Amino acid sequence: MTNFDKDLQIQLHDVARMLRTRFDRWARTYGLTRAQGVILARLHRQPGLSQIELAAICEVEPITVGRLVDRLEARGFIERRADPCDRRIRRLHLLPASKEILAKIEAYKADLDDWLLGGAADADRQAMLNVLQHMKNKLNMESSSEELVVGGE
Repeated sequence: MTNFDKDLQIQLHDVARMLRTRFDRWARTYGLTRAQGVILARLHRQPGLSQIELAAICEVEPITVGRLVDRLEARGFIERRADPCDRRIRRLHLLPASKEILAKIEAYKADLDDWLLGGAADADRQAMLNVLQHMKNKLNMESSSEELVVGGE
């Protein structure tokens, strides 16, 4: 029998779900959705993504990103610009109005990190980040054509 408190996948899933729910509540106070916050944060880190690229990163359909971008564009946070090499592609860029909400998102994340990890030793924090990065790297390297063998199959 599995001890759910010690099951890695369950713990990761539960923590991620709880973080998403918490950010949803916080974002609503600013008239945003979590998905809109993710788009703003992604464009802050990777300016000039296309809607197709952003949809792939966010693991949603391009039409979903299109609707979210429409709302963010209407609020003056982002704009679509023609790609200099292919005028069929529209690149997404942040506008100055997004700076204030991005600063609030960063402050929220920093405060949450401090609260969540308060009391944990710096070495433990770094070890946790290293292990998560290791897991992420392994999952990214996994070939999509390679089947994962699970449970002795």
